Amino acid sequence: MYPEYMVAPIREDLTSVGFEQLMTPEEVESVLTQKEGTVLVAVNSVCGCAAAKARPALKMAVASSEQKPSKLVTVFAGMETEAVAKVREFMLPYPPSSPSIALFKDGELVHVIERHHIEGNDLTRIVDNLQGAFEEYC
Repeated sequence: MYPEYMVAPIREDLTSVGFEQLMTPEEVESVLTQKEGTVLVAVNSVCGCAAAKARPALKMAVASSEQKPSKLVTVFAGMETEAVAKVREFMLPYPPSSPSIALFKDGELVHVIERHHIEGNDLTRIVDNLQGAFEEYC
């Protein structure tokens, strides 16, 4: 685990734009078992590709899309390990990846962006990927 003073500003990068920080497996279960609406889940991280690409892409895609997920949530890899593990159960068969982004519709996983799609990609392409998923599922 990282010191909270180190991750607090990283958490705030998403929570300040409307993402709810999920801290427990019960909170994750409650949100991801909802059978109506769409939920965008960001598995946040301290890594450079989260800072340079994942969080900026999430913020840009949500801010500039007409169609948006009903709910925005985040968990923090390396911190609330049980909450992250619960999210990763819902993201199966995809392997654990942080950062990563998942979109759920009516309780079903419909779109995933894994770390290798983030770190090796241009920011604009990640935003386009998210916006395409929003248009299709939201």
